[in-house]
Amino acid sequence: MAKKTTFQRIRALDYRQQAALAAYLCERMLPNYDRFAESTGFGDSKVLRGALNAAWDKLAVNKGSDWQRWQEKLEEVTPNEQDFDVLGMFPAIAACTALSSLLQGLDDRDPIPCLDVAKISQGSVAHFLELGELAEIDDAGQRAVEIEQHPLMAYEIDIQQAMIDFLEEVGDVDKETVREMRTIAREEGMSNLGL
Repeated sequence: MAKKTTFQRIRALDYRQQAALAAYLCERMLPNYDRFAESTGFGDSKVLRGALNAAWDKLAVNKGSDWQRWQEKLEEVTPNEQDFDVLGMFPAIAACTALSSLLQGLDDRDPIPCLDVAKISQGSVAHFLELGELAEIDDAGQRAVEIEQHPLMAYEIDIQQAMIDFLEEVGDVDKETVREMRTIAREEGMSNLGL
């Protein structure tokens, strides 16, 4: 039997596990937004932190929140690519998009936007490499191979797989599971881009 892909394994998780994984991945992308906001003076990291804290609270103790209002606040601090010409803009947009997807998943109790967060996280790594370290490779096929084999992409996939393993092992997502996942993300000490 063929080994399941990361995304197939995520689809096999229950809704709360998928939402917890999405929150964890957003936690790993948040520093990318923080760096962008610090370097450009645009945006407000507190909005992303507040929205993500509300998502964690929903998962930990089923605390409700005005998800639509968070979406509006998030939209106000999401950079527009026409306004900035810095590499850090795209990871900042990815962090906002991923968090927006998580909030949508929580609001609708729908796992599909939560799965999208994993795709956004992997895509942000690929885009970062494509525009940065691997920008000199003109052949799109060769560049795709280099991205797939790059240690940063391998690490992103390994991190996602490890958290899926963790969620499969713990089963139910409860207050303790949420606390543990938040601690893991904080102690990792770097974003999904290795920053």
